[in-house]
Amino acid sequence: MRRKNYRFTLASVALLVTGLWLGQWYVRGQLSSPTLALVLGGDAQREEFAAQFATENPDLDVWISSGANPEYAVWVFQESHVSLERLHLDYRAVDTVTNFTTLVDDLDRLGIKSVYLITSDYHMRRASTIAAIVLGSRGIHYKPLPVESERPPEPLLRSLRDGGRSILWVFTGKTGSELAQLSSRLTVHP
Repeated sequence: MRRKNYRFTLASVALLVTGLWLGQWYVRGQLSSPTLALVLGGDAQREEFAAQFATENPDLDVWISSGANPEYAVWVFQESHVSLERLHLDYRAVDTVTNFTTLVDDLDRLGIKSVYLITSDYHMRRASTIAAIVLGSRGIHYKPLPVESERPPEPLLRSLRDGGRSILWVFTGKTGSELAQLSSRLTVHP
């Protein structure tokens, strides 16, 4: 009987410590002041939103990961009268997980501690899951800025899958993107 109580107590303490750690991480993130906006490519509306946000926040740089073609991105920011010196385009990512994994070391090297995360509202749950793991692994907080859309939220399974891929990356440096791409092709072309 004592052994069972000991395990229960140990599990309770572990859960309490984990909860306290996650709680303080969340509070610190909410209190942090982002120093740049990270835009996940995949929808031109995100870049348009980011350009408008940049006009309202002239001290923020904007990093776009695998967005629209460079000519369009430059045009959107020029039309919004945002200095192109504040715009950073990166096309290394092939999916949502690699949007983060290809940039996180650059952000860490620059001493970035907090970012605004800009993506579509339907995509935010999955992006937040990945951000918490990948950015969090480098001590970088994020504040979500969802871009409104007419689409329903993505299935929870996508968030769980990409959360698992993010954890894999933290421990191995590999995202499994090759497997994800193969999986997508098999689903599209049975």
